[in-house]
Amino acid sequence: MLLPRARVGIAQWHPAPGRPTENLRTATRLVAALAEQGAQLVILPELWPSGYDVRTLAADVEAAAEPLDGPRDARLRDLASRHRLWLFAGSVPEQAADAVYNTSPVYSPDGDRVATHRKVHLYPTTGEAKLFAAGGTVTVVGTPWGRVGMSVCFDGDHPGYSRALRDRGARIVVSVSAYETDAAHWWDLLHPAQALASGQWWLMANQSGGTRGSDPLGGSRVLDPGGRVVAAAPRSGDGAGDEHLLLADLDLAAGIAAADRSSAPLWEGVRPELYDPPAADVAG
Repeated sequence: MLLPRARVGIAQWHPAPGRPTENLRTATRLVAALAEQGAQLVILPELWPSGYDVRTLAADVEAAAEPLDGPRDARLRDLASRHRLWLFAGSVPEQAADAVYNTSPVYSPDGDRVATHRKVHLYPTTGEAKLFAAGGTVTVVGTPWGRVGMSVCFDGDHPGYSRALRDRGARIVVSVSAYETDAAHWWDLLHPAQALASGQWWLMANQSGGTRGSDPLGGSRVLDPGGRVVAAAPRSGDGAGDEHLLLADLDLAAGIAAADRSSAPLWEGVRPELYDPPAADVAG
């Protein structure tokens, strides 16, 4: 029997570039604060161990990279277990044998790492492909609330990725980001449309801080399966400070049922065989 409701906690802050020890302390404190307020599912933003300053990102990622089963993993396991919550631990620089990946781990309340997702779409504007290898899987994890799709920032900008998560049974998506202020109109338009088109909850944690166009936007939020914003954190530079804890009590089952009543024509009767025609079928 799936749980219909969840208290979701999202931690938004400005991780210090190149200071992974400090950032881990901050993450630990914020997870504890959300747990104290009853959060059952906690989400951290993208690349919080390294920060995301495009000017120093290469050195910052190198300083923060660890093997997947390294000391940071042990701390995150302990956090999930100690506070008895599901921890979607943002994304971290994973030092694998062959390359560095931008990897999103998930921990159960038993302290088990139950899933990892390596970012599959590397953002070209900031040169991520020079720092990371791309993952190769669409990742979905089973939880007490149903199947949850995992997305790291630019992954979620692609409509095909959202639909691939839907096709794998994910009616909830956790999206972790370091979305920049210059792309605010993407943030405002892309994800609500995808939530509506695929009938999905989108639980979105974003970094915050700074005023340059390449600085993180903030604005972490929850989108319901109709594409509506039902809870949101402040955006960078609005005077509220960079650190914010967003809590939302969500009736996940009711939101999905409402989408099935009102929006099912958007995903029923889909004909994927038409979307990638052979070259001979292309006019012109």
